[in-house]
Amino acid sequence: MRIAEYTSFDAVGLAGLVADGEVTPAELEAVAREAAQAVDPQLNAIVETWPTDDAPSPGSTPLAGVPFLIKDIGVAMAGRRMELGSRLAAGLVAGADSSLMRRLRRAGLVTFGRTTTPEMAYSITTEPVLYGPTRNPWDLRRSAGGSSGGAGAAVAAGVVPIAHATDAAGSIRVPASCTGLFGLKPTRGRISMGPDVDEVFSGLAVHGSVSRTVRDSAALLDRISGPEPGDPYSAQQPSRPYAQEVARHPGSLRIGVLTQAWGGRRTTTSVADALARTVRLLESLGHQVEEAEVDLGVGWEEFVLANARLMAANLTAMVDELAAALGRPADPSTLEPGTLTSYHYGRQVSGAQFVAAFAVRNRVARSLARYFDAYDTLLTPTLPELPPLLNTYTEGGETLDGLGWIDRLLDRSPFTAAFNIAGTPAMSVPLTTDTATGLPIGMQFAARYGREDRLFRLAGQLEQANPWSHRTPAVWAGNTPGH
Repeated sequence: MRIAEYTSFDAVGLAGLVADGEVTPAELEAVAREAAQAVDPQLNAIVETWPTDDAPSPGSTPLAGVPFLIKDIGVAMAGRRMELGSRLAAGLVAGADSSLMRRLRRAGLVTFGRTTTPEMAYSITTEPVLYGPTRNPWDLRRSAGGSSGGAGAAVAAGVVPIAHATDAAGSIRVPASCTGLFGLKPTRGRISMGPDVDEVFSGLAVHGSVSRTVRDSAALLDRISGPEPGDPYSAQQPSRPYAQEVARHPGSLRIGVLTQAWGGRRTTTSVADALARTVRLLESLGHQVEEAEVDLGVGWEEFVLANARLMAANLTAMVDELAAALGRPADPSTLEPGTLTSYHYGRQVSGAQFVAAFAVRNRVARSLARYFDAYDTLLTPTLPELPPLLNTYTEGGETLDGLGWIDRLLDRSPFTAAFNIAGTPAMSVPLTTDTATGLPIGMQFAARYGREDRLFRLAGQLEQANPWSHRTPAVWAGNTPGH
């Protein structure tokens, strides 16, 4: 199989070829490695690849035999390094598979490498000191987003059709928007974080994926969702597989639109125009769309403060554990400025302040839940602006304290974090592009707790009405000469 043919299929399509005996998993893996060699020198999206000994049974699952990449944080693969994008954790090797890794193996995926992440996944751009910046395949001067920027760049460039991602404040949806992919953040409790941790960033973080087609994300979620013994949260399992929901008609939905974000950052003209085009598309499909004023239940400053306290306190515990285990100091020799200042900020968060932040989380969740009584989904731009140039977020980071760092990140991605706080599912859909530059623009749809089924139905309808898979970036493995 040539790379150009390989990149013309999504994951479900590739698995179908394997099931029919037209290609073997080993052949697919070899082509995926060729694709990585062709584009990654320009992107820097993949930390490393490794030999595999996976031998999935063809046709055993809808994804059996598909090449796959995991993010360098959150999922442990026995005998492989997980360095969290940080000099502090450089060389750290996992002793056993995490619950998610076991499920990825059972899904028949052939995991042959890991993708880049910002240090400790603590940014919405992927520019770690340890690996260097990951570049956007649509424009190499720009960020691929974060914290799943390596996954976004690798999938968008055709290395793999789908890759593992995580999301604590937008880290699936932001890179999906920046790189023109579909990315769904599942409901809190949908996918186990176990067994070594019960939750990450106090329940803000979840596992998921980025993909080029809706059905791929649905098929993967079917294979990896569900609780493990001892999990603190457990979302009710769906009545039918998500893969079936993609083809089901969503009905006429009531959709509330939020054009301007909480916090004051204005949506740029190009993104507002893309949102208006999305509204017209939705109306043409029979949905009832109207402007909505959505109250978070707390002021923006209080929202940012609660996020900073929850995230920094969790970060501090993570850093202390790594420093003790590896015998390394938590100082400028091991941590980047934004991480280090957040680490020191987290040490100052009192127990009472931490509990108060949970009270804010509760108020936001209760407030947003009321809007899902009035609307089936809420629609926002995923980001208020086009993918930023590299160094936009990191420049001057050494002058910020831990609160200032989170304030900067949430200011630049103000639409996404509320749904992490609330624990509700939300997806970024690559419905349109900027008319001037051709850069992708993602649209975010959110639904009430546990209603990924509704989002998959809507996403499937939108993909049929306004396909995006034919749009490929400037750096695309399928364009490799002679392959």
